[in-house]
Amino acid sequence: MSSFQTFRFTPLVVVLLAACVTACTKAPKDASPEALSRFQNIIPRPSVEAKPDGKAFLITRATAITIANDSLRPVAQYLADVLNKGTGYTLSVSTSNEAPASGIFITTRLSHPDQGREGYSITTAGDLMTITGKPAGVFYAAQTLRQLLPPAIEKAPAPGSDTTSWEIASGQIVDLPQFAWRGSMLDVARHFFGMDDVKRYIDLISFYKMNILHLHLSDDQGWRIEIKSWPRLTEHGGSTQVGGGKGGFFTQEQYQELIAYAAERFITVVPEIDMPGHINSALASYGELNGGIQVPKEGRVELDLSTPGTLNGKTQPTQLYTGVKVGFSTLRYDKPETFKFVNDVVRELAAITPGPYFHVGGDEAHVTQKDEYIKFVNRFTEIVKANGKKMIGWEEIAQADIDSNVVVQYWNSEKYALQALEKKAQIIMSPAKKAYLDMQYDSTSRIGLHWAAYIEVDSAYRWDPAAFVDDGTVLGVEAPLWTETVATMNDIEYLVFPRLPGYAELGWTSGTKSWDEYKVRLGKHAARFDALEIDYYQSPKVPWVK
Repeated sequence: MSSFQTFRFTPLVVVLLAACVTACTKAPKDASPEALSRFQNIIPRPSVEAKPDGKAFLITRATAITIANDSLRPVAQYLADVLNKGTGYTLSVSTSNEAPASGIFITTRLSHPDQGREGYSITTAGDLMTITGKPAGVFYAAQTLRQLLPPAIEKAPAPGSDTTSWEIASGQIVDLPQFAWRGSMLDVARHFFGMDDVKRYIDLISFYKMNILHLHLSDDQGWRIEIKSWPRLTEHGGSTQVGGGKGGFFTQEQYQELIAYAAERFITVVPEIDMPGHINSALASYGELNGGIQVPKEGRVELDLSTPGTLNGKTQPTQLYTGVKVGFSTLRYDKPETFKFVNDVVRELAAITPGPYFHVGGDEAHVTQKDEYIKFVNRFTEIVKANGKKMIGWEEIAQADIDSNVVVQYWNSEKYALQALEKKAQIIMSPAKKAYLDMQYDSTSRIGLHWAAYIEVDSAYRWDPAAFVDDGTVLGVEAPLWTETVATMNDIEYLVFPRLPGYAELGWTSGTKSWDEYKVRLGKHAARFDALEIDYYQSPKVPWVK
C-alpha cells in the first residue's frame, strides 16, 4: 500500500471551505447612507479633495493602530483615547516601518506637495486606513475621523452596551488649511473662567481645527495672571469681576498647565495684557501707577483701606471697578514706576509662554494723550522684542512706528487697518460686525451685546477674511468672545455655537463658499453638539437634523 493516502472531502468540509473562501475574498460592504452623509458633512470642508468610494471601513475590538515612527506616538495615543472612550474598546498603538494589512496606519509620508505642517490625508482601502501627515496634521485628521464616526463616539457607551463595530465611509480625503492663524479669543478678565472651563474651550475649538487661543488676561474689571514681582495685581486686582461677583486668577503654574494642555491639541496660547488703557485693575492694586484717574461711579467697589494699595504711599490707588464702560483708565508715560511695571509683567509672562506672540492690547485708550499713546506703543514694541516675542495689538497701534515685525488685529476701523498694511504689518481679521462672538444673534438673544451688529449664523459665515487684501498679509481669522454678559460655561457655549464652526471653516477652507450648502452640513452637526453636551443656540436659519 502506498504511503500517500488520498483525502476524501466530505460534503460538510466542502461547504466549510467554500464559506471560508467567500469570507476571505468578499468585497468590502457598501457604506450605509448615514456613513456617507457623515463623509459629506465634514466641517471645516476639506480644501483639496473628499471622495467617498461607496464602501465601508469598520473599527472593531481587533483594530490596531500602527505608527511609522515614534514622533507620532502622542497624537496616535490621543486618537486611541478618543476611540476607546466612545467605543469601550482598548485599542493600542504599536510601531512598524511597514504598513499592516489592516487597521489604522499613521505615517509622516506626505501625500500632497503643499501639505506642510498642518495638512493631512486619509485613505481607506479595504481593511486598511492610512493617515499621513506631520503630528499637527495627524491631529487634524483625528478630528475629521471623529466626524466620520457616529456622534455617539463623543461620549462613553452606556453600561452593558457592546457595539461590535463602528462604520466609516471609506474613500480619499486630502486637506490643508488656507490660513496659518485660525483662532478664538476668550476674555477671562470681565468674568473669570477657571481651569476646567478654559480646557473645555480648548477642546471645543480644537475639534474644528482652530490653532490659536487668545487669552484676554487683564482689563479694568480684573487681573487674571499671577505676576510674582507685583503680587497685588491678582490678590486685589483679581478679586472681583463684572457685576461685583468673586473674581479669580491663574497662578503661573496653572497658566503653564493650560499651555501644555493646549499644546497637546496643537493650539498656541497668545496672552494679552491690555495697555495703556483698560488698566484699572492694576491702578487699583498699586497706587504709584495711578496718574489721577477717576473711576466711573457705575460699578465702583470701595477700596479696603486696611490693606493699602500703594508701595510707597505717594499716590492713592483707584477703586476697583465692576461696570462695563470702557476708555476711562490709562497708564502714565511720565511716571517712572510705569515701565518698571510693564517690563516686569512682559518679562514674567513671556518667560512662561513658549508661543512666539505677546498681545499688548492698545485699544480704546480714550484718555491717553495721542502723543503719549504713540510713545507707549513704540516702547511696548521694544520691550516685547527684548523678551523674544512678536508683538500683537488691536488696530489702534497702527498709529505708532510699527513694521513687518508687528501683527495688527483689525476689529473696527478700516482706516487703522489700512495704515497697518502701509507699514507692512500682518493683519488678523476680527471685524466686530461679523466675527465678535459676544454679539447677540437677534433682539431675542438671552445674553450678548449688539453695539456692532446682530450677528445671526448666516451673517457670521457670509464674509471672506481674504477679501480685505489678497497679497498674503492677512495672517488669518479670529473670533473674539468678550464676557461682559457671559458668566457661565453654558453662556459661552450659547454664544459660541453654532457660529464657531463657520469661523473655523472661513479660516481653514480655501475656495468659494456657499451658505446654502454650508447650512445643511451645519444642521447635521446637531446630534454631535448634543453628544458633546454643547448648550448651543438653535438658530432658525439652520435646518437642524437630530
